[in-house]
Amino acid sequence: MTDKTLESWIERFLDSLKYERRYSPHTLLNYCRDLQALLVYVHGQELGDWSALDSQHLRQWASQLHRKGLGGRSVQRHLSAVRSFLQFLVREKHITHNPGRGLRAPKSPRKLPAVLDVDQVNRLLSDDDASPVAMRDQAIMELFYSSGLRLAELVGLNLQHVNLAEDMVTVTGKGAKTRILPIGRLAHEALSRWLAVRAQLLRSDDEQALFVSNRGTRLAARSVQQRLRHQGRKQGLDSNLHPHKLRHSFATHLLESSGDLRAVQELLGHADISTTQVYTHLDFQHLAQVYDKAHPRAKKK
Repeated sequence: MTDKTLESWIERFLDSLKYERRYSPHTLLNYCRDLQALLVYVHGQELGDWSALDSQHLRQWASQLHRKGLGGRSVQRHLSAVRSFLQFLVREKHITHNPGRGLRAPKSPRKLPAVLDVDQVNRLLSDDDASPVAMRDQAIMELFYSSGLRLAELVGLNLQHVNLAEDMVTVTGKGAKTRILPIGRLAHEALSRWLAVRAQLLRSDDEQALFVSNRGTRLAARSVQQRLRHQGRKQGLDSNLHPHKLRHSFATHLLESSGDLRAVQELLGHADISTTQVYTHLDFQHLAQVYDKAHPRAKKK
């Protein structure tokens, strides 16, 4: 077998992710990078075929990644990509078993997502600027916080995806999965104001994007990130504002009020509830603070 054959199997796997599983370009790029890192190792070991790769090789490779400074979560992501690739090779009957099954990276402390408290959210969303761009930014922030959207989901919205009569928005998330989310009252009002002035930024009546730039075309993800940073600084927030912070805030505040982890999982579009459980840690922090302030034997002097 040649190095080209090794690479061709990676290409076939990436094609299957793209066309069969409909992964996003961003996810495909991550898979490609992780598998290219493995390919470099395989070349160094002078393995002529993927069938020569065993679990000992993979442990050694993961250790090398860790020694180079990658954290446990990053190494685990590499191993996850490799396990999926090797399972594809099993499916295609190129190898007989998956040597990556059962391998785990060294654990690293789970970093809790940063969130805004309710007062910070209220301050952020209290801007009374009546310019079209400010109204657009207000509607974007309200929708992020109201419905817990991912950045890619928001920039992909078209006009027909928003139903203000029913207060619902239809989004397409990871794995091309569609879900319908509620729109809160204040987000409804902000979207209504934006839609009333949206035409002022348009260059063509054919543009279907819900949120458009000054050029009248669909607002890019990077532009949304820049506008949120700007709005955060404008309202005096002490940390950078980004789309995921509003999504995290949505999930945390909803869980604090309802305690319904399954509902939060559905709203966020998480395939696995373990992904959502990070918010239970944030919720516990909130409860611990309440306890410290309220319990007679816990109050600090």
